[in-house]
Parts: sequence; structure tokens; C-alpha cells
Amino acid sequence: MKLQTAIDRISLEEAEKLAQQLNGKTDILEIGTSLVKDYGNVAIERIRQKLTQTSLLVDSKTIDEGAYEFNQAFHYGGDIVTVMGAASYDTIAACYEVAQKENKTMMIDLLEVSDEKIASIKDFPKAIYALHHSIDRKDKMEAAASVAAFHRKFPEIKRLAIAGGIDLEQVKKLAQQDLLEVVIVGSKIVKAQDPIKAVSEFMEAIHNENN
Repeated sequence: MKLQTAIDRISLEEAEKLAQQLNGKTDILEIGTSLVKDYGNVAIERIRQKLTQTSLLVDSKTIDEGAYEFNQAFHYGGDIVTVMGAASYDTIAACYEVAQKENKTMMIDLLEVSDEKIASIKDFPKAIYALHHSIDRKDKMEAAASVAAFHRKFPEIKRLAIAGGIDLEQVKKLAQQDLLEVVIVGSKIVKAQDPIKAVSEFMEAIHNENN
């Protein structure tokens, strides 16, 4: 299992500083949607320059013009780019084609996507499918239970991620469960008093549990 640390809702200068601090300390660094919306491709390019040992995910949440947005995100330095599972099949297929051509990765964000729709888009074997509990929702997600339920419904989907209010205790359970490829953590690291200490604790929980 890999740790994806999400940077969101801060200035580009703060994001660059944090990216430099987290380089090599997290498996994947995510440029959150707010940074993409606030600063565009400049954010991708500038944060890419800070990362020499960490993969870069661009959370573009593409829902249309898939080929164009994916080409741009990869051109400016992204390794993984997100498309919404709610997008049309053709949009998702276009994103996947670009990712395969560039030898990069597509992540499908399953935010509020029905089981029926998931069943219709499960034929992208090299994509990562991301369970995503909305930040705006009032209820809480039990991450390990959600992953287990998804795995039972869609055992053919092998590459799985999860996001949405994930804390250290949930990460420990997910690591023991061993069904995930990527766990996505944002505020529990980025808003911690000491983000470097926090990311170290999450990485230790993930990689020690896997050994």
C-alpha cells in the first residue's frame, strides 16, 4: 500500500514549500483540485520541480474534454491524473487512452457513483479506482468496511484507493486488510502541527504493517 498526501486549499507558495519538505517522505504527492483551479498548469509545473523522489498526482477531476485535460496534466509533470467516474464512458476511455500512450496512470474518482455505473466502467485494468467520501457529507466513513464491501462487489477491480477523512487508526486497519493500493490522506498530515512528523507516522503504519 502507498501513501498519497493531498495538498489543498493553500497558496501556491505554501504548496511548493510543503512539496519540497515532503519530497521522498510520501509515496505520492497530490495537487488538490483547489490548487489546480486556483493556479492551473503553473501549479503542476512548479510543484513537479520540487519532487525528485515522489510521484505527482494531479486531482483535475476531469469530467469532459478528457484527452485534452489529461494531455495537459501529463505534459506539465503529472504522473497520475483523476477523471470522475460520473463522466461518460467515452470521456473515461479517452483519458485512459492518453494515460496508456504516455505510460502514466489514470485514477477514477468514484465520488457519489452508483454500483450500476461502476459496473459499466470496470474494464480499465491499469486504472486506479478511488473510493471517495465527500468532504461536504455530514456522515463518517468506516474506511476498512467500505473497502471490504467494494472488494466483495467488484473483485475484478484490482487497483483500489480510498480518500475522505482518513486518520492514522484507519490507515493501520487498511494496512492489515491488504486490499488497497493507495490510501489518500490530506488534512491529517497537511494541517498537523508538524506535517513531517505526521507523514512519517502514516508511512510507518503503512509499510510496517505490510512487512
